[in-house]
Amino acid sequence: MGERPRVVVSVTASVDGRVTVGRDRLLLTEEAGQLWRSLWPEGFTTVDGARTALLESLYAPTAILEGSGTFVTVDSGPLELPEATSSYDDFLPDDVVNNPAHRKWFTVVDGRGRVLWTEKGGEGIDLLVITSRSTPTTYLAYLRRKNIPYLVAGEERVDLDLALRRMRERLGVTCVVSEAGGGLNGALLRADLVDELHLILFPAAIGGAGVPTVFDGPELEPGALPTQLRLLFSSTTSDGVVSLRYEVAR
Repeated sequence: MGERPRVVVSVTASVDGRVTVGRDRLLLTEEAGQLWRSLWPEGFTTVDGARTALLESLYAPTAILEGSGTFVTVDSGPLELPEATSSYDDFLPDDVVNNPAHRKWFTVVDGRGRVLWTEKGGEGIDLLVITSRSTPTTYLAYLRRKNIPYLVAGEERVDLDLALRRMRERLGVTCVVSEAGGGLNGALLRADLVDELHLILFPAAIGGAGVPTVFDGPELEPGALPTQLRLLFSSTTSDGVVSLRYEVAR
């Protein structure tokens, strides 16, 4: 297997590192989303736009990465779907992959088959689901019926390193921007798959035990060292928005 794409974690958080307002309060819902956006000062939009433009100029990323936790709550199980069988082969329909209008993949890691899709993209952005060989075949069959491309990476769970390498090998992806929550970002961190962190902090403290942060997941194992970062850029607006760019110091 060849090289993996560059992985940039691009996150917006409160000053205490929270990336949402509550453990099961999805930012896609109207209530939580409005509250979250209300915390952004006026200067946030300019800083956020500058971050997007910088990433585009540096790496021209062709994939955005999200976890299933962006769309469903922690206790949501696999979808109950009609009985159907499907092989564990990748599904990359030609009419999507080679569509001349295609620009970027909106990639979602969903090894358990938890997300019911009502939209598949638009404006050149197409949905891609990352699954594993333990994903229910009913879910794989559902994705095929919906003509949603998927890659299979891993046995008992999604192997993120393998998934990234297969994205590069099969789809030509050279840079992935993770806009995911703490669970997926934490898994990327523990697997030593993060190359850069682009972090915007807004001046509010949310608090709360168990509220998702920039990097969640398993604690460091005894003897393991935290991931060290090297600051590349920092800026602060007059209304308290802080923009930070780090690279992982390997």
